Amino acid sequence: MTHEPLLLAEVERAYREEHGRVVAALTRRFGDLDLAEDAASEALVAALEQWPTGGIPPNPGGWLTTTAMHRAIDRIRRESHRDAKHQAALMITDDTPHAPTGVVEDDRLRLMFTCCHPALPAEARVALTLRMLGGLTVAEIARAFLVPETTMARRITRAKGKIKAANIPFRIPDETAVAQRLGAVLDVVHLVFNEGYLAGAGDDPIRADLTTEGIRLGRLMRVLLPEDGEVAGLLALMLLIDARRDARVARGALVTLDQQDRAAWDREQIAEGHALVRECLQRVAAGGAAPGQFQLMAAINAVHTDAADPRNTDWGQIAALYDQLYAVTPTPVVALNRAVAIAELDGPDVALAIVDRLDLDGYHAWHVTRADLLRRLGRSADARAAYDAAIAATENPAERAYLARRRAELEEVDDSAPREPERP
Repeated sequence: MTHEPLLLAEVERAYREEHGRVVAALTRRFGDLDLAEDAASEALVAALEQWPTGGIPPNPGGWLTTTAMHRAIDRIRRESHRDAKHQAALMITDDTPHAPTGVVEDDRLRLMFTCCHPALPAEARVALTLRMLGGLTVAEIARAFLVPETTMARRITRAKGKIKAANIPFRIPDETAVAQRLGAVLDVVHLVFNEGYLAGAGDDPIRADLTTEGIRLGRLMRVLLPEDGEVAGLLALMLLIDARRDARVARGALVTLDQQDRAAWDREQIAEGHALVRECLQRVAAGGAAPGQFQLMAAINAVHTDAADPRNTDWGQIAALYDQLYAVTPTPVVALNRAVAIAELDGPDVALAIVDRLDLDGYHAWHVTRADLLRRLGRSADARAAYDAAIAATENPAERAYLARRRAELEEVDDSAPREPERP
């Protein structure tokens, strides 16, 4: 069948987009993460077997959820200790009221708050949620955390075991619990969005299903906590970054911010993001809490998107905002981004001295930044080596294409440079 590979890709895409919804719905029904994840995987197998011949149904998410529910019930019925779980399964078809779900009504958002229970280590909360809700592979999550895949697999397994052993309920009991878990939940939403926008391997340089899901969750958080500055800041940050999506890739290669066609930016999203940033600033000016990391990151992106021409970017304001961000979140990655602004203000030599002091050899953006600074300093051989390291450190096809082109440009410059005549 000539169209079968294309159809199979569409099946996998539909599953990827609906994975979080399916797992969250099954988790609410059965209270078992392993069962929910396994049943969702079995539903994908069924879709791969049936959809290529019968066609993708009008409501793929509903089909996958129903199929996964049936697979879960079948598995429960096969278990020897089935009584309690069997009764839970029967809740699908009878009129028994479900257990109260708490103040969070959306299944996926509730699952996120559940996975961010304080009984779990912070890194496990984020990793587990990315796996269960975002549908990311263990390899993708490990790359986001800069740890080996085996380490991440153990971390996720332990977190699921802790939830089961401690009988952590899949509901949010009160507003206090929401406040206690808010920081972890915001981190998860941000990472879900980032994993989509900075997608690694695969044919799509941007995973729109994850960026859309991140923004959707951000809007739900905004409804839940309309007065929280960090919630508003995170939503603004995602909107301002996503507004540039259509201009970020051209002819299969990444387009950097300074080279993007700004007419292709989504002006409605930018206006919404700017309004949220202004709201945060007004809240701080009125005596509210000092801005957190997401508000500051949103403000930095607001400055970038406020410039109609990259030459008019207010790098002084961006550097000052990075100073504030580093005071709140003193990480090497923040220092690296600050160095980019310093390069525009004080020159690439000053920025390179900062970058070379950072312990980020395993981080591809560090190599990209070094390559650009070395290129600007005319150190072509060093820049080529840095581009090679950057290409080796990323699996994103669009970014690899961009970096390869930049490296090739250095070769062309070297070839066109005048050479000394050979001595006799």
